[in-house]
Amino acid sequence: MSMIKEFKEFALRGNVVDMAAFGKIVNSLVTDILMPPLGALTGGVDFSAKVLTLKEAITEGDKVIPAVTLNYGLFLNNIISFVIIAFALFMVIKGMNALKKKQEAAPAAPAAPPADVILLTEIRDLLKK
Repeated sequence: MSMIKEFKEFALRGNVVDMAAFGKIVNSLVTDILMPPLGALTGGVDFSAKVLTLKEAITEGDKVIPAVTLNYGLFLNNIISFVIIAFALFMVIKGMNALKKKQEAAPAAPAAPPADVILLTEIRDLLKK
C-alpha cells in the first residue's frame, strides 16, 4: 500500500484515540516549529486576517452592530494545521506499528508437545527397538 493511500485512510478514519494521545505535542510541533518556516515561505502572509465581509459594521448611536464576515483565512489555517497534525500523527503511529510488528515477528519458542504425544513417541521408539 502506498504511503499516500495509507495516510489518506488514516486521516479519514479519524481514530480519535490515536489523535488525542499526541494532540498537545503535535499541536506544539505545528504551531511552534512548522508554521513559522511555512509563514516565511509564503512571504509572511497571515491567513487568519483574510475575511470576506458580507455586511459592514453599523454604528447606531452608542450601539455598534459588528460586521458579518466569512473568515476563510481561519478556515484555511485550520485545514493546514489538520493536515500537518494528521501527517505527524500518522508518521508517529506508523513508526510505533513498525516496532510492534518487529516484536510480533520475533519467533516464539516452540511449545512443548502434550503428554500423550510424548508417551506415543516413547512407545513408537520402544517398538522400533
